[in-house]
Amino acid sequence: MRLLSVLVLAAAVVANAGAESVLRSVTDFPAAADADALFCDSWMLSVETGNAGPWRQVPARCGASVRAYMEGERYASDSAVAAAESLAFASQAFASGEGGAKPAWVFDVDETLLSNAPYYAESGWGLEEFNETSFDAWVDVAKAPALPSSLKLYNELQGLGFHIILLTGRSESQRNATEENLLFAGYQSWEKLILRQPSDIGKTAVQYKSERRAVMEVEGFKILGNSGDQWSDLIGLPVSTRSFKLPNPMYYIS
Repeated sequence: MRLLSVLVLAAAVVANAGAESVLRSVTDFPAAADADALFCDSWMLSVETGNAGPWRQVPARCGASVRAYMEGERYASDSAVAAAESLAFASQAFASGEGGAKPAWVFDVDETLLSNAPYYAESGWGLEEFNETSFDAWVDVAKAPALPSSLKLYNELQGLGFHIILLTGRSESQRNATEENLLFAGYQSWEKLILRQPSDIGKTAVQYKSERRAVMEVEGFKILGNSGDQWSDLIGLPVSTRSFKLPNPMYYIS
């Protein structure tokens, strides 16, 4: 019995030590060489889950991490997995007839269909606060490339028979440049492209996009899927049957 008690006590000590190592906080490693990388990985996770809340720019210590993520294989892989999950759901939902006569899929534009990486590479990958004037000048160039996994998903959804609706926070004055850029990037035959009208100025993205989705439902569309890089692309009533969040650690839109 005594031997058993000793063994139980020893096991408890080992388990407790293991638990402490597992539960050690990031602040326990202030001198670690990779402390910034560790913190920034956690910060980007907080951004993607929405835990970070509103934020204005990438923390100074995370500039290198965001750049490495955006330029590396991880961003491409994360985007491709999101697209694959989207297609798996879409195929099942379409086959079941869940979408009725007008099954629809809503896409955001920036960092969802089009990548503004060339612009953000020149402005610190989010280290600088958003500059509307310089971004609008970039939009007018109309040369943003497609996100490869999104273009593939877009074409596959069209092949299934989905009505593709593009819902962007860009303004109506940017319609021509946006259409030109979408065509340049390989997107074609969308059902409609919805941009902010003068009456939408001042509305949050959540309010504006929710109102537009409500109009789609009145028009008879069944929104099975919605893809966007911001939670504000996806939340607010009415919501789609499934929403798919693409990664974006560079900026936040409310």
